[in-house]
Amino acid sequence: QVQLVESGGGLVQPGTSLRLSCAASGRTFSRDTMAWFRQAPGKEREFVAAIHWSGSITSYADSVKGRFTISRDNAKNTVYLQMNSLKPENTDGYYCAAGARGTTDDKYNTWGEGTQVTVSS
Repeated sequence: QVQLVESGGGLVQPGTSLRLSCAASGRTFSRDTMAWFRQAPGKEREFVAAIHWSGSITSYADSVKGRFTISRDNAKNTVYLQMNSLKPENTDGYYCAAGARGTTDDKYNTWGEGTQVTVSS
C-alpha cells in the first residue's frame, strides 16, 4: 500500500519552530518531486514548498520564504519541512504530496492525511 504519513504538528507559540516529517512507504519516492501544501476546512489547498527528487531544486510560497525549509532524505524515503518564526497565520492542516514538479495540487497524485499546526499564544 502506497502511503504518505505526516507527523510533527502541534500547538506552538508565535515565534517558535516546528519540524514536520513525511514518511513514504509502499514504493520508492526517490524520483518524485515532494511537496507540502496547507489547507483549512472549507478552503482550497495552498502550496507551501516543494523539492525536486535530486534535492537540489526547491521552491517556496512567498509567504514562507526565509522562514521555512524543505529537505529530503531519499535513503529514508522521508521529506521534512522546517518551520521557523511561526506566525498565527501559519495555522492550518499541512499535507505532504508526491508527484510531478509544480506548485498546484493537480501535479501531485499521492497525498498524506495531514498534520495540524496551530500557532497561538
